[in-house]
Amino acid sequence: MNHDAPALLAAAERAAAEAAVFLGSQEGRLGPDAWSEKGRADFVTEVDRESERLIGASLRAAYPDSTVIGEELSPGLPIPRSPGPPGLCWLVDPLDGTTNFLHRFPMYAVSIAAAVDGGLEAACVHHVAPGHRYTAARGLGARQDGRPIAVSRLAQPRQALIGTGFPFKHADTQLPRYLEMFSAVSASTAGLRRPGSAALDLCLVASGRFDGFFELMLAPWDVAAGTLIVREAGGVVTGLAGEPDVLRHGPIVAGNPAIHAWMLELFGTLE
Repeated sequence: MNHDAPALLAAAERAAAEAAVFLGSQEGRLGPDAWSEKGRADFVTEVDRESERLIGASLRAAYPDSTVIGEELSPGLPIPRSPGPPGLCWLVDPLDGTTNFLHRFPMYAVSIAAAVDGGLEAACVHHVAPGHRYTAARGLGARQDGRPIAVSRLAQPRQALIGTGFPFKHADTQLPRYLEMFSAVSASTAGLRRPGSAALDLCLVASGRFDGFFELMLAPWDVAAGTLIVREAGGVVTGLAGEPDVLRHGPIVAGNPAIHAWMLELFGTLE
């Protein structure tokens, strides 16, 4: 079976495109009675589940030997950390930004990453509403709709625009820490933005629209595809301590090299 990065990327793009067509056809069709609440302000619908089913079927048809780990249908499977289990594993968020989708706020996406033996090889984030595709293959760069992209070259924090995500799922334990970080960043930069989709936040870093991004609690399927896209665009993605392994549940810091280094230093002073 061909596990080279371009072939994996082609399979990810096909699966993401199919799911995006489905999601686009469903926007605005679900009333609040169709939402299930997994946790505080953490919703799931049959649309999420059907999107993941479509993605899983497409990926398994292309790679029958692979494992698909997704947010909704495969809880409890081992996460392919580095060094990870042998073979091909897909990390899938079938609808990143479910709350946005339910409110017809157009910041939601399909996120698919391929990991081989624990290493990220290919990634596709399909921004559904405008139809943009962010892609990357290991060693081959990152692209938006086929055009090469790169992180920003801005190095002064006071000029930087930073993306973030609120710890709404873990507000009881994480909010005080997050507010301290938020306050420190907002006091030193041009501004912060919270679109509500971590996959798209990372793509905004990769394309130079955000200079950096941070969030305290994200899952592997939230960040796997975006991580590879940022890195292939020349950026840096780590945990709060600078560790490169982000395929876990926890914090993430991303940015161009200068802003990423500044954020790590800033957050280190808050410990």
